[in-house]
Amino acid sequence: MDDTVPKKQTVDNRLADGHERHRQIDIPAPSPLEQKILETLRAEPITPRPEQAPATQPPETPAPAVTQADPIPARMLNEFVYCQRLFYYEYVEGIFVESADTLRGSAIHQKVDSGSGALPDAKVDGKAEKPAEPEVIHSRSVQLSSERLGVIAKMDLVEVRSAPAPSADDLFSMTVREVVPVDYKAGAPREGDAGNELWDTDKMQLGLQALILRDNGYTCNEGVIYYRTTKQRVRLPITPELEDWVIKKIAEARIVMTGPIPAPLVDSPKCVRCSLAPVCLPDETRLLHLRPAEPAPTSEAPVRRLIAARDETRPLYLNSQGFRVGCKNEVLQVKDKEKLVEEVRIRDVSHVALFGNIQITTQAIQALCEQDVPVTYFSMGGWFYGITRGHELKNVFLRMEQFRLARDPITCLALARQFVHGKIRNHRTMLMRNHVEPPESVILKLKRAAEDALEATSIEELLGIEGAAASLYFQNFNGMIKAEDAASAAQESQTAPLPTFNFSTRNRRPPTDPVNALLSLSYSMLSKDCTLACLAIGFDPFIGFYHQPRFGRPALGLDLMEEFRPLVAESSVLNCINNRIVTENDFVRAGNAVNLSPAGRKRFFQAYEQRMSSLLTHPVFDYKVSYRRALELQARLLGKTLTGEIAAYIPLLTR
Repeated sequence: MDDTVPKKQTVDNRLADGHERHRQIDIPAPSPLEQKILETLRAEPITPRPEQAPATQPPETPAPAVTQADPIPARMLNEFVYCQRLFYYEYVEGIFVESADTLRGSAIHQKVDSGSGALPDAKVDGKAEKPAEPEVIHSRSVQLSSERLGVIAKMDLVEVRSAPAPSADDLFSMTVREVVPVDYKAGAPREGDAGNELWDTDKMQLGLQALILRDNGYTCNEGVIYYRTTKQRVRLPITPELEDWVIKKIAEARIVMTGPIPAPLVDSPKCVRCSLAPVCLPDETRLLHLRPAEPAPTSEAPVRRLIAARDETRPLYLNSQGFRVGCKNEVLQVKDKEKLVEEVRIRDVSHVALFGNIQITTQAIQALCEQDVPVTYFSMGGWFYGITRGHELKNVFLRMEQFRLARDPITCLALARQFVHGKIRNHRTMLMRNHVEPPESVILKLKRAAEDALEATSIEELLGIEGAAASLYFQNFNGMIKAEDAASAAQESQTAPLPTFNFSTRNRRPPTDPVNALLSLSYSMLSKDCTLACLAIGFDPFIGFYHQPRFGRPALGLDLMEEFRPLVAESSVLNCINNRIVTENDFVRAGNAVNLSPAGRKRFFQAYEQRMSSLLTHPVFDYKVSYRRALELQARLLGKTLTGEIAAYIPLLTR
């Protein structure tokens, strides 16, 4: 089957009940061998054959928890016909992403879904009063299942037609009701040579509904699709050839359920409008699977940007002490005592970050959990110590692989090498870009350290390489700070000595100078974002590969954070200092500890989020994404590395 799409296909063509796709298929006549198999399938329950699963992943990939006894929703078999990988994500792993198309399809079906689901009996007793004329009963939102097929379907509309009995004198005759399933689609039919035709997904869905109705005793000879765009009804005869094809697809779907995830489609136009494209990453997965040693894409096979460049939602940072967060009609209300300070729609928020003494009501937490918006908790000084989130995450197979491979020293070392290599390479790039005059010896030593990281034979050796490279980097960090003159002018105008931006060495817990205070806060915020990215994708953020598990420490979040430290955290600090976004007056001292004032922290949050939202050209895939999207992308690539879809993890290295 090819991946071409019709010329006039629009958004409306793609989704009917929220996330159904439409394609055309030519149903071939079964061969004698296939006919024998199909007769066996119709006579016996459909059983999977694991030995025929496609060999796209290592055999140790865990089998899905979906059992043969589970009835498959007809809508999922619709997805299977459209894309087997999409079927696996949505049905086996339980991953679903809303989009404008899915929301539009759900809105269209609100009237249909409001039906009672009642359906008249399949047969009418001949003694009962028979209608003089044929009558049509409309039953909406009918849900039926077939034990023979192992499928369950929720039908938009079933037209029940009752005709007079063949012989009025036969008091014991039975009138058999004829039913016609009618499904509503948001798009338009396919334009064929003989007129309007159905897409292959529509044929699958109507065929399933008709067979289920037959298995429940009804007479069903055809189905109808109503296309809302063109306001046309297109009929589908239920032929033996269609029944054979439907049964064959059910058997294939059950085989896919028991095996590894199917390979992504190749340069398919289906991927462009698919809401799961940012999860599937078809082009990226194929590029890294086929060419793991060559990070640069080739001109003859460009990678399409199927992931959005930026995230439209924004985090909500609250650091004014005494604020209280409540909720009313899916709107967060931030109050200072009884005074309303701000209102924010939950749908516009990616997460809520609370610093210090800020209260949040139970109603607000419940509303945020329902919308899968996490709440993160920080100390007044910026220490990240907690998170609250809902239970939207259903994928456990990735975590099973994470737990298994976290015990494998070879896997841990291979991933740790890449994390440290990426960090040192990006540190070297930072010095070359921003240092007033980067020492050549330091640049060469960092280059050598990055190469040594890829050859390390143990985690302990890797820790030594990383520590030495970090010490060398921070010894020259002060050369990237270019605010000495402004600091001196501010110092002369004050009677009391102010902390300066002179940096000599890295220190923390507590930081003793403004630069270290900014670095600690930025690292804390970045670790929060990395932890949220791990949770969103399906990881357990506390099980790492380079950072070893420790109570209360998001080890995997810190692993992912390594390559982003110079790209996001340290870049945000240098931007704030060199552009005077934060000045010496924004710091307070308590003993030896130095911390940002609330006003300075607010401006730093804005600078940090501006950095996360800024675009970069991805060095591997050669398209533009924000740093926040790049963080999500790297987390997904790490997951695909663990499940065997790509050969090796490649860190994000700036050019």
